[in-house]
Formats: sequence, structure tokens, C-alpha cells
Amino acid sequence: MSVSIRLSRGGAKKRPYYKIVVANSRAPRDGKYLEQVGTYNPLLAKDDENRVKLNEDRVNYWLGVGAQPTDRVARMLDKAGIKERAATNNPKKGEPGEKAKDRAEEKAEKLREAEEAAAAAAAAPAEEAPAAEEAAPKAATEDSTEA
Repeated sequence: MSVSIRLSRGGAKKRPYYKIVVANSRAPRDGKYLEQVGTYNPLLAKDDENRVKLNEDRVNYWLGVGAQPTDRVARMLDKAGIKERAATNNPKKGEPGEKAKDRAEEKAEKLREAEEAAAAAAAAPAEEAPAAEEAAPKAATEDSTEA
């Protein structure tokens, strides 16, 4: 029989309260358990000493006979200094999904096209402007000769 140290939910709707229990790993989450070794109240502040209560002697006993804590309970045990938990590394955690990457690529392409169009529009009037300036001095010289 494989034994795990896990959370068993209690409390009312939207008011969770958990027992930290030692149970057969095949038993239902809130079903029969072998022993209750602590409590966890997520509604309390993180620095409150009553948020997580553990019976360290019993936890150490069950860990000694081979009980495996779940990830959440392992975090609690690590914080209490009972069992050290190796840090996990998920390099893809902050990476956007495929559709988000596609949208960003399309947006960058549209921006690039808009910049090229703006550059082309800025270059076209600049070419016409010198021709207009050349025509203006000729008109000014003609006006001065007529007077």
C-alpha cells in the first residue's frame, strides 16, 4: 500500500479549510485517511502562525516509513524545515503560446509595412518639393523683370 501525505478539503463553499492527512494514495481526496497530522487554513494571512499547523513528530514518522508528500504539502514541509524540497525549474513558464506568438509576428509585420509606407510617402513629397522651389525663383525673376 502506497501512502501519501496530502490535503483533505473541508469547510463551506468558498471558505476552504484543509486537514493535512496521511492516506492510502488510492483513497478519495476527502475519504478515509490513516491519520491527521496537521491543518492548513488558506484564509489566514501568510505570516500568521495558525495558517499551517503540523505535528512534526508524526510527519517525521510517516516520512520515515515511506509516505510521499504531494507537491503542495512538500512546500509546507520545506517551509517548516521538516523536509527539504528541491527547487523546480520551468523555463517555458513565461513563454507565450503559439497563437500569441503568431499575433505578435503579424503585428510586427504590419508595423514594418506601415513604417515603409511612411518612409515612401516622406520621400515622394521631398522629390516634388525641390521642383516646386525651382519654379518659384523663376516666377520671382519674371515678376521682377516686368516691374
